[in-house]
Amino acid sequence: MASNRHLGRIIALQTIYEWTFRRRANDVTCDIQEILERNISRYKDTVDDKSFIQNLVHGITKHEKKLDNTLRPVAPEWPIDQIALMDRVILHIGIYELLFDKDIPPKVVINEAVELAKSFGGDNSSKFINGVLGTVLRDIEGKPKAKAETPLTVVQDDELAK
Repeated sequence: MASNRHLGRIIALQTIYEWTFRRRANDVTCDIQEILERNISRYKDTVDDKSFIQNLVHGITKHEKKLDNTLRPVAPEWPIDQIALMDRVILHIGIYELLFDKDIPPKVVINEAVELAKSFGGDNSSKFINGVLGTVLRDIEGKPKAKAETPLTVVQDDELAK
């Protein structure tokens, strides 16, 4: 089931990426359901949990504004439109699962998103995704951000003898 869900996330990623790209290009023929069905059919012999993929894609498209509003404060240095499209789609998948799919453990959600970033994102995407989703999870759980550690003072051996 887990590997099947990993493939499901890949199909969702491909679907949402194409849908977003085509909308940005003002493609009036762009239909999320048609894209989703085509992408699922490519893996028909491998995928047996189509409802997971459909729920993920439709949930993300339905809650796109909420996902962006969740993302904005945790990545303030990166305006939404400046985040690479692939990274943004991966973040939407991760944030959606953290917020709306309580059956998947948060660590699994973050790990899956990091793996997607390693496979489909840029050189630093996995670190960025990990950091952002970690912050989202802390916010959801109401945990404070970790304080920056106080720098250690290095004491030389000859100072210890004094």
